[in-house]
Amino acid sequence: MAAQTTEPEAAQQDDLYRLRHSLAHVLAMAVLELRPGSTLGFGPPIDDGFYYDFVLSEPLSEDDFPELEKRMRRILAGGPGFEREDLPVADALERLEAMHEPYKREYAAELADTQQLATLSFFRTNGFVDLCRGPHVETARKIPADAFKLRSIAGAYWRGDSRNVMMTRIYAWAYRSRKELQERIRAFELAQERDHRKLGRELDIFVIEPDVGPGLPLWLPNGTVLREELEKLAKEYEFRRGYERVSTPHLAKTDLFYRSGHLPYYEDHMYPRMAIQDHGVEEESDGDGEAVVRAEYVLRPMNCPHHHMVYAARPRSYRDLPLRLAEYGTVYRLEDSGALSGLLRVRGMSMNDAHIYCTEDQVKDEFVDVIQLHLDLYEVLGLSDYSMRFSTWDPTTDKGREKYVDDPPAWELTQRLVREAMDEVGVPYTEGRGEAAFYGPKIDIQFRSVTGREESASTNQVDFAQPARFGLTYQGADNREHRPYVIHRAPLGTHERFIAFLLEHYGGAFPTWLAPVQVRSITVADRFRDYAENLTAALREEGVRAEVDPGEMSMGKAIRQAVTRKIPNVLVIGEREVAEEQVTLRRYGVSEQETMAVEEFRTRLRAAIAGRSATL
Repeated sequence: MAAQTTEPEAAQQDDLYRLRHSLAHVLAMAVLELRPGSTLGFGPPIDDGFYYDFVLSEPLSEDDFPELEKRMRRILAGGPGFEREDLPVADALERLEAMHEPYKREYAAELADTQQLATLSFFRTNGFVDLCRGPHVETARKIPADAFKLRSIAGAYWRGDSRNVMMTRIYAWAYRSRKELQERIRAFELAQERDHRKLGRELDIFVIEPDVGPGLPLWLPNGTVLREELEKLAKEYEFRRGYERVSTPHLAKTDLFYRSGHLPYYEDHMYPRMAIQDHGVEEESDGDGEAVVRAEYVLRPMNCPHHHMVYAARPRSYRDLPLRLAEYGTVYRLEDSGALSGLLRVRGMSMNDAHIYCTEDQVKDEFVDVIQLHLDLYEVLGLSDYSMRFSTWDPTTDKGREKYVDDPPAWELTQRLVREAMDEVGVPYTEGRGEAAFYGPKIDIQFRSVTGREESASTNQVDFAQPARFGLTYQGADNREHRPYVIHRAPLGTHERFIAFLLEHYGGAFPTWLAPVQVRSITVADRFRDYAENLTAALREEGVRAEVDPGEMSMGKAIRQAVTRKIPNVLVIGEREVAEEQVTLRRYGVSEQETMAVEEFRTRLRAAIAGRSATL
């Protein structure tokens, strides 16, 4: 049974949807054969297959998958049909009661009540009956027996609520052909190999320690290099475009966030308030003799309010605009513990943030430059598989009327300016009506990683509401006060999410300019170590992250370790190299090694680092 979904009807009628939905029922049949007395939850199709939730009479493990798949194929070989039956609600509930399916009955009763249904549908396959609205294939003969594979087992609360029973969820892949299935399995294996959590451990990028707290990564030296190189890249490109850097504190009084609107509406995603008795502020009494602390502070979930206060720190003129304030600002968001995932979902993050304060006439040109900045940075990083989505206001929906700032002329103006900017840059984009930020339209950039996962990397918003909340103004050429517009932008997103993406994109094998260790020298024998150390010292004088292998293992093992660590440039130094002032270069991923003069290597290395080249 698939839970009620909001999927388009066309998607539900797709033949692959039907195939996957039907296989979910076949899996349930096999599980009930192997574990009689088990009860059923939901069993919907998903993007790459299906899953089914069970409360099992006895545990199952992945060791049981071959037996389950064998039983599923035997069921398919019999070619049973999937026959629909509609029953009046009362009869349907009575049937589920008799079938000892309490979770199905609970859902069915709620569904009938909320949707005012007169009947509920079941599907019958041989002796198996399941509450289900369909659709399914007509017969199991239409399901290829070699195009599905059970994938994994996980725990899942009934209906996603931690107060409910924990069920056992079995995931499976399912496709139209064996070839498609094999392609998906290979992609999955690549995803496992390139999972940023795995690479983060192997390459000493980050750790998350329980005593520090979930979702609060500790960046190790190698990971800190990645952070600093990305910051250096962003700062260089922003400096050329006239950005000015600011530094602001990680917390503020709650008054600031009431003013911005984050409180009380965002409070569930903020760390608890801190009550502080500021020096020189007298305590008040609540009438019962208890002291009432006047000052409350909170860790910031956004950088915007702090930057608005920087803008407001002195009077502004139209001659000051556009004012581009940038900061790699650290923010804290109290994400649900169940949603935390490596670096992708964390509670503490550093953001490539900036706010551009400009006049109406400057909005379009500034937004053009913001999008072009994205394109320039992504080109340096070798990223091309991304898409842009233009999210707009929809005043016809309840959400559009209640959630968003009620200023139709401002919406029309800013949406037109963003659309014109995107068209001028010439990048393709899709439009999402009703998906804007509450204070203005936005452009989201979605990346598809080599593992097949889509992630939001950056959001860029035009804000016409926050300046009014903060009383931000500038004096125009007419000597009158005007309200600036604000562009919120973060091309490199947060360090956490972006480095997770880059780890998977490069598979941990970073280009020389970005690699935590850029050069490692390995000597054939200890007597050549002085040469290697002198060369390494000279490289480090030039700012190169170079090191000499400790020499605690054979040369072959040292080279293999360097490969495992994905060091881009390994120098092998022996008698010939010392005698002729040469190095033998082994590039990561390149089968042939190359011998050259030391000065040639240093010249090529400098050029690769300075130009942020993917090659040497």
